[in-house]
Amino acid sequence: MEENIEELSPLRITSTVRALSSALRGKREHVNDSSRVKSDRMFPEPEKLWFKESSAKNLRNRDFLSPSTMLNTLYADGQVPPAVMSRVLSLRGGGVLPVAGGEVMGEGLRLRVDRVAAFRAVLAGGTTEYLKPSSQREGCVVLNCPALHPKPNTPTPDTLSLGQLRTVLLTDHMGALLRRQGFEVYFCPTLPEDSDVAAFLQALGIDWPTAPANCANDEREEKIQKALENSPYRERGTERGRRTSGGGGRKAAEEENEGGLRINLKRVFQEEGLLGYDPTLGTCKVHRDSVSHLAQLDLSTADITETMVTVLHVTSCQDEFRQQQIAVLWRAMIFSPLLLRKGQMKEASEMKYGDKVEGQTWDDIIKVMTSATVRFELLSTVHTSPVTLDVQREGGVSTKGPRGGVFVMYNCARLHTLFDSYERGVEKGLYPEIPDGSQLDFSALKEEGEWLLLFNYLIPFSELLDQSGQSLDCEGGGARVNIKTEQICKFLVSLSKDFSSYYNRVHVLGEPLPHLFNQMFCRLHLLRALRELYHRALETLNLPPIRQL
Repeated sequence: MEENIEELSPLRITSTVRALSSALRGKREHVNDSSRVKSDRMFPEPEKLWFKESSAKNLRNRDFLSPSTMLNTLYADGQVPPAVMSRVLSLRGGGVLPVAGGEVMGEGLRLRVDRVAAFRAVLAGGTTEYLKPSSQREGCVVLNCPALHPKPNTPTPDTLSLGQLRTVLLTDHMGALLRRQGFEVYFCPTLPEDSDVAAFLQALGIDWPTAPANCANDEREEKIQKALENSPYRERGTERGRRTSGGGGRKAAEEENEGGLRINLKRVFQEEGLLGYDPTLGTCKVHRDSVSHLAQLDLSTADITETMVTVLHVTSCQDEFRQQQIAVLWRAMIFSPLLLRKGQMKEASEMKYGDKVEGQTWDDIIKVMTSATVRFELLSTVHTSPVTLDVQREGGVSTKGPRGGVFVMYNCARLHTLFDSYERGVEKGLYPEIPDGSQLDFSALKEEGEWLLLFNYLIPFSELLDQSGQSLDCEGGGARVNIKTEQICKFLVSLSKDFSSYYNRVHVLGEPLPHLFNQMFCRLHLLRALRELYHRALETLNLPPIRQL
């Protein structure tokens, strides 16, 4: 009974790699004496012993590889003992992908997964566990976006730089990712509900918190100001007063007032034992907008009952000079890309679909496609690297070719169109209803593209979602958290390329002949799971799927 429960565990790449590493290492009794010391000193982490293949070329002959360099470290002349090979090939359960066979070749130990068993486990057992994080987490996170704070006035679409808009999109994406992990997420600052920037973000599909504009924050700002004035880290002008002769006390006070309130930040992080802060931080002059910023943070955490709250400040890593350069270059253009992309999207749709591009349905589609285009253009690049947005590119956007958001949304729509066609066939009596996966023979899935979609996307997706929450745990309490926000966009673009290639090559809805139904239903189970995968991934970008084109 216990073994059956293990077999029902969702298949995981990480679990498989760890189990393979453990099986291959064993007790290492076969390592020869001359290399034992070297092995103990240079032996890599267990996860480095095996590599999951992902390219179509390599997946033709192997799914996992332990390179010959690793085998030479473990065993004399890289020869894997029969007992160890037997242990590797017999791995089962606990989320481990079933192994069909393996052999040692020039490049190392090659393993092939039992693909029929893997298809059956994922598709017949239900894909729910593969489309969500492997575990739900608890905690409260406040995402603070400095780009939206008043300086001293609330920003407008005209004053937002490209870099600042990018941090807003990153914040929105991180919020969706962390919520999927189970975290309670709050956003800071709250924007005036009638502000232009709130309407601008809404047009991009960003549901940022708003509230009626009022002066309720004045009292909170006064409280923050007094707390800073009484802070033990406040630097006072006493030394300067002593050096002043002739009515020095009054003059010193005036000089202190002219200098403003100053806080020694270096003392704060040194005495509090805070990690990861710039060692050149010194004394900071407290300006009005700084107090307003702190008041907004205080407001965003006021109603939180959790004892532990993580506050993430989502900001550019570029220095001030670089940021000013970007702001000047893009100041006059940041509102126009949205309008331009919307116009380009409508033009591209009209070229493909003609006069049908009218009415509320098409307006909604173009709005989503425009939002997808901007999000993918700004989020597909590693957040620590500059992004280039060519708003005047000839042709603008296209429904063809791997061009980010449009390409992803287009292929998602193709899946919906496929199932609409199937349902119409059912209504006409051409096809029966899709049977339960347990009634199908998944050995019919022989196309390389089918295994590619399962092995590279459906199975690893849950672990991709896990990474955002894990990033909060792995930073050792330092000042910086590195969440790889570009991964979902890259995942979706790569998925769309491989799905498009498969879809263009394979005729899914075949002739309505009984002897062809098993293969068709196996493919429909795979593509139905893929459709749900698109939905779950797009949710982390706050993008609804396009269901028809």
